[in-house]
Amino acid sequence: MIKIKNFVFNTFMVNSYILYDETGECIIIDAACYEPGEEQEVTGFIAGNKLHLVRNLNTHCHIDHVLGNNFIAQTYKIFPEYHENSLMFFHTLKEIGSSFGYAVDKVPEPTRFLIDGETILWGNSSLKVLYTPGHAEGSVCLYNEDRGFVITGDVLFKDTIGRTDLPSGNFDQLMNSIRTRLFTLPPETIVYPGHGPVTSIGYEMENNPFIR
Repeated sequence: MIKIKNFVFNTFMVNSYILYDETGECIIIDAACYEPGEEQEVTGFIAGNKLHLVRNLNTHCHIDHVLGNNFIAQTYKIFPEYHENSLMFFHTLKEIGSSFGYAVDKVPEPTRFLIDGETILWGNSSLKVLYTPGHAEGSVCLYNEDRGFVITGDVLFKDTIGRTDLPSGNFDQLMNSIRTRLFTLPPETIVYPGHGPVTSIGYEMENNPFIR
C-alpha cells in the first residue's frame, strides 16, 4: 500500500512528495529542496525508512518545483522525468532562478519524458499520468485509483486554481483540464496539490469559486 510523505520546501512553499510502499522502493514528486537543511530532510527520510529511490517525477517545470532535481541526480543518480512540452522552461531556468535569488548551476537531463495516459510503476505501486496544461505547458497530474488520490501540481488547489498569467498559461485550457481530467475522477478522490493543504475532488466541485 502506498504511503505518502509531504515536505514543504523553498520560499515558494512547494509541496514535495515521497511515495513508498512495502517493497521499500520510493519515488519523489516535485523535488523542490534547495537549502542544505531541506536536502537533509529528503536524505534523512529515505535513509531513516530504509527506502530505495527509483524515480524523480515533475508535475511541471516552473522554477520552484525543480530546484532539487540536480541534488537528486547527484545524490541518487536518479534523473528527472517530465512531459516533453515542459522543455521550453529550461531555456531560461537559470535566469529565472537568479531573479528569485536561486542559483541554478546545473540542469540535469531528463531520463525520459512522461506520456499522457501511461502508467508509472515502482515497487508494487503505480500512478497514471494525466496531461493537464493550462497553468503551464507540460503540466501533468498523477492519479492512483486504488488508493483514491491524485497529485495535481499547480493545476488545482483547495478553493483555488493555478495561475494562468505566466508564460504558456491559458485560463480556458486550465478549465478544460480540470473539468475533463480531474472532475471526472470519483468525488472522494483526495487531492494532493503543489502548494497548500490537501482537499478532495468532491469538495472542489462543490466549493471552488473559480469553477462553479
